[in-house]
Amino acid sequence: MASSLISRRFALSLQKNLWIGAPACRYISKAAPKTQVEFDYDGPSMKTSVPGPRSQELLKQLGDIQNVAAINFFCNYEESRGNYLVDVDNNRMLDIYTQISSIPIGYNHPALLKLMANSNNLSTLVNRPALGILPPENFPDKLTESLLSVAPSGMTRVQTMACGSCSNENAYKAMFIWYRNKERGHNTPSDEDISTCMINQTPGCPDLSILSFMGAFHGRTLGCLATTHSKAIHKLDVPSFDWPIAPFPRLQYPLEEFTRENAQEEARCLEEVEDLIVKWRQKGRPVAGIVIEPIQAEGGDNHASPDFFRSLRNIARKHGCAFHVDEVQTGGGTTGKFWAHEHWGMDDPADIVSFSKKLLTGGYYHKDELQADKPYRIFNTWMGDPTKNLLLVEVLNVIRRENLLEEVTRSGKALLNGLYELQAQYPAILSRARGQGTFCAIDVCDDATRTNILLKARDKGVLLGGCGDRSIRFRPSLVFKEYHVHIFLNIFNDVLAQLK
Repeated sequence: MASSLISRRFALSLQKNLWIGAPACRYISKAAPKTQVEFDYDGPSMKTSVPGPRSQELLKQLGDIQNVAAINFFCNYEESRGNYLVDVDNNRMLDIYTQISSIPIGYNHPALLKLMANSNNLSTLVNRPALGILPPENFPDKLTESLLSVAPSGMTRVQTMACGSCSNENAYKAMFIWYRNKERGHNTPSDEDISTCMINQTPGCPDLSILSFMGAFHGRTLGCLATTHSKAIHKLDVPSFDWPIAPFPRLQYPLEEFTRENAQEEARCLEEVEDLIVKWRQKGRPVAGIVIEPIQAEGGDNHASPDFFRSLRNIARKHGCAFHVDEVQTGGGTTGKFWAHEHWGMDDPADIVSFSKKLLTGGYYHKDELQADKPYRIFNTWMGDPTKNLLLVEVLNVIRRENLLEEVTRSGKALLNGLYELQAQYPAILSRARGQGTFCAIDVCDDATRTNILLKARDKGVLLGGCGDRSIRFRPSLVFKEYHVHIFLNIFNDVLAQLK
């Protein structure tokens, strides 16, 4: 099946000039020369409103099986390619949301189809091992080729996992284990530690905490939910822990006009972090670790300056807390650097860096001292998936070969400049355009208007996502060119003009 699919893809690429494209674009700013992506379509093409009749049929069918309230529409992944997602009603949309920021190099990239069609990879595809006990022969080499080739500064160890939530959950466990061993001065638990942990009592289950930030999103498992503070629906009715929550800076835009105010805001938040660490130590729940996103994504694309993060790193060192940088959504190149924390300019940015989404597999990098001291302490059945490491090797090859981080920087500049122009043109609707690379966002006047914009844009062939209370976030793949930026800006302008 994979062989026939790739052959079909290459045949279609040879017929590119025969594809039915979108009408000529009306650029709101100077257009970049059109740069074709080998496996891309020429533009959106809409046949129905979304969801169309076939999607509605499938929604009803699936609704008899599970909750479908979050489903937007059903997709035809075989016909999707490049920056375009095709649905089951044959609507073709420019995808600037990419499965919640998890598609690295577009749909059905020829390099990945070729990899899957290689018969030498069949065993990896068919047999999913329990990696913690029975890894395949090539697993060390594949980790070296993939994840370790892009390891954050100062880190040579990586623990694979299956998703972002389990990556963070196990990273939290690693921080707690490290902290307790540091308190003991050795890694041998007492008889009392062993007996009390079985009944959820101290000292075996110690009263330790992790400091997180208001607006953060770190996942939906139980420990991660205790550090997630973006939407009530994520946390409602689920028991949680008494862990400290610090304010995240709320910057004013444009940044250059509010330098003093933003510096004061960041200083206020840092002071509160230190106060909380001291307060929780006095409560008998010392802070074992601090977890933070380089950009709060789900919480509303909230940014802070490199100075803020450098100061926070120093506070963690001062108080003996592990420093965990959650790059689940920001990692993989979307900010113009492979890791968003690289923008901080630090040689020793973190003790733990977690990842998932655009890296296709989950996991976390860590310092040597955060290595689990005994087997089965950081463990589950799958511990990741070798097929995703196989794909990631080729994704990284494409990123390097096609200089995609430079492409992201160019496209991101065009996107952000376009958003600046639109918010100047529609000041009653849009504000606070911001971003790094193509990891951009803009605020809408209210939630109802945002929803209206997202739905109208989708019916015109552009797929976007929301975040925070009233922001629209942009999460294209790394093959999103300046040409695609201008297609989007024209359609977005048309939607805004209708609202005005």
